Amino acid sequence: MFRTLIHRPDWRQVIICLTPYLFVTVMLLYFSSFHIFFLHELCLYAGFAALVWTFYQFFWYMKLEYIITDEQIIFLHGVFYYTTDYMELYRVVDYQQTRSLIQQLTRIKTVTLLSGDRNMRALDIIGVKEQEDMIQEIRNRVESNKRRKGIYEITNR
Repeated sequence: MFRTLIHRPDWRQVIICLTPYLFVTVMLLYFSSFHIFFLHELCLYAGFAALVWTFYQFFWYMKLEYIITDEQIIFLHGVFYYTTDYMELYRVVDYQQTRSLIQQLTRIKTVTLLSGDRNMRALDIIGVKEQEDMIQEIRNRVESNKRRKGIYEITNR
């Protein structure tokens, strides 16, 4: 019925997320060039540790993947320990779209899906291009699943 969508974070989102790590790494390596007592070695080791952590984060974001099928969203993430999480679409109860100032400037957004699932109450889909109407696409799939499974939402107001 629906075609399977595969989403990976936009490259601008990866840069936004890695910028603080890069800044800390550069500052630590810069301060390691000053030969003041033991601070030089401490900054050097901390700088290399921050560099390793930055590379780890880079690979984590590169392997991040969201697969949206007819019935579920599959969230794949991890580097050394790869995890696959599943969210049934009929359990999605609400949607949220957020954009930080930097995301607004780079024309990307984060879509949050709120779910009745005990294991995954919320799923952030990061790095969605501004012009993509992902919420409407997911909403159509959610409504189709609820109709097909005979699930009706009853609210008490």
